[in-house]
Amino acid sequence: MATELKVQSLDRTFDILELLANEQNGYNLVQISEKLDLPKSTVHRLVGVLLQREFVRKSQDTNRYRLGPGFIGLCSHYLNSLELKTESSPFMEELSESTGNVVFLAIRQNDKMVYIDSKEQINSLRKYAIIGQQKPLYCTSLGKALLIGLTDDEIRILLAKEPFEKRGPNTHMNMESLLQDIRECRRRGWALDDQEAEPAINCVAAPIRDYRGQVIAAISTSWVLAQHPEMIPEEMAEKVKRQAANISFNMGYTGGTTR
Repeated sequence: MATELKVQSLDRTFDILELLANEQNGYNLVQISEKLDLPKSTVHRLVGVLLQREFVRKSQDTNRYRLGPGFIGLCSHYLNSLELKTESSPFMEELSESTGNVVFLAIRQNDKMVYIDSKEQINSLRKYAIIGQQKPLYCTSLGKALLIGLTDDEIRILLAKEPFEKRGPNTHMNMESLLQDIRECRRRGWALDDQEAEPAINCVAAPIRDYRGQVIAAISTSWVLAQHPEMIPEEMAEKVKRQAANISFNMGYTGGTTR
């Protein structure tokens, strides 16, 4: 019975939100009650919760309720992700064509790196399988590129519970080793995974910034060392940085582009 009441309350709450979303000027308590055929006491209780969470705001002049700023924060990451993928796609394709390698796009979710897109020259099921996968920040080039925008203290707090497991011959095994690497990443503007996430693989990544200059994502390319001994990280990094700068420019960053 209690579960049914909770579901009913949730359903009614969404009814209220959908009603307010379709009326720019909003509705007062009586109007909401009449349009949804709900008791005023029920509407008052549900709207009170929405007010506390800023999903709804009340005009003191008209006593009308309208959608509030809570939805901006709720939807911003999702909308940014959609825009990011759209703006990144052609540059990722170009990077994949120029290097012949797979290219990845990732964002940070709390203390993990998450793949949100990839490009490669052959059609592969791997592209779809990897989207949404999480990996550690400390041992991947994408993860380290995402950490570039944080201070040393912020990184210490973020990764305070990180176990630093050995995944490749050169994996960082403690915080200070990682921070020393991140400082170098900040200086040169790109990150290297030299057999840190797994043996025999190199990967370089560069951060993508938004209009505020904040790091919101990272782009990378990787290759198998035995198959491509001619690929030099520093040379590959210039190509990755160029496309990261172009994507950043399209995302509103005015710190400069190399294109």
